[in-house]
Amino acid sequence: MVQVKPNKKRVVVAMSGGVDSSVAAALLARDGFDVIGVTMRLFSAPNEQVARLNKSCCSLEDVEDARSVCRTIGAKHYFLNFEQEFQQHVVDYFVSEYERGRTPHPCLACNDRLKFEFLVKRAELMDADLVATGHYARIQKENDKYQLLAGTDSRKDQSYVLYTLSQEQLTRLALPVGKYSKDEIRKVAHELGLVIAEKPDSQDICFIPDGDYNRFIEPRLKKKAPGDIVDQEGNVVGSHDGVHAFTIGQRKRIPMFKSTPRPMYVTDINADSGTVTVGPSENLMKTRLYASRVNWISGTAPKHSVNVEARIRYNGQNTPASVQKTKNGVEIEFKQPVRAITPGQAVVFYQNDVVLGGGIIETSLAETHNSPTSQSKSDALVSKSSTSRPIPI
Repeated sequence: MVQVKPNKKRVVVAMSGGVDSSVAAALLARDGFDVIGVTMRLFSAPNEQVARLNKSCCSLEDVEDARSVCRTIGAKHYFLNFEQEFQQHVVDYFVSEYERGRTPHPCLACNDRLKFEFLVKRAELMDADLVATGHYARIQKENDKYQLLAGTDSRKDQSYVLYTLSQEQLTRLALPVGKYSKDEIRKVAHELGLVIAEKPDSQDICFIPDGDYNRFIEPRLKKKAPGDIVDQEGNVVGSHDGVHAFTIGQRKRIPMFKSTPRPMYVTDINADSGTVTVGPSENLMKTRLYASRVNWISGTAPKHSVNVEARIRYNGQNTPASVQKTKNGVEIEFKQPVRAITPGQAVVFYQNDVVLGGGIIETSLAETHNSPTSQSKSDALVSKSSTSRPIPI
């Protein structure tokens, strides 16, 4: 049993059966909290998928691992059914976004609705003071406001998927592992005698453990949007059965019937017409985007343009940018081009380690005259006009 300090506060910990959430629960128990572990049943698979699910998260093995950890730390454990909520707010959303030619991030929806809305409501019924997760991020209070910070371990930082948090939610949330590195978390798991200390991290979306998105999505589509594949000049170079099979930046599995001397990438998807546009890699480089459904963690949007570092995908790099509020969202201009701005993904704003907020990417915007991409093109044209040789690419 874990040695605990006296503490009357009760905390509900979302436990997936993995190392991070298990150590989060153990650290809180060690600090004297009355810990209640909750594992959420999210997804039921047909019999032929059970073996694959057992290799991902949310399996029966994971439930038993979470229960075993709770026994070790002297905590209660509950297995709660969230299948209906997961289907509605995660799976249906995931499929509908692909149906619209967009690329969703299901962890955003899972965190926003299940862990920080529905689970909080369940925690209130358990008279819990806090809800905790195993996310690699940190919370601090600055004056009278709570701030969300990136995790100390940049390789594991998960603050990108937490930008939707509100001030009210931050007052009731604990992120115990955010100040540790992954190696330190495994060391703590060993020191506390947890059975999951060497358990591998899950790498897949929990409801698609084999990674075959199309096989999962196609039977669930309400409609398909087949159409042409065109190049940047509008020439038809192929056809497809539906825009759900594509994402911005994709290179493989593009059914083109005309070969090209250079690799082609998906640069635009129009679900209304079914048109998928392809082009060379430089066509993916953009400096401006529009995002909607913006959340500012402070609760207040800045009145004027603010300089930030923005990230457009989970494992992406932060890039200096300016954010300007508009009527229904924000416009973002990067100081240097970024690759594959993808509708449906999140763009998250940082200042140093502090997460200011974020939103959902709706579209890239036309380059301004002074944008880095436009300037590069102008330089290229000048260079090309001053020499008889083509510019090497």
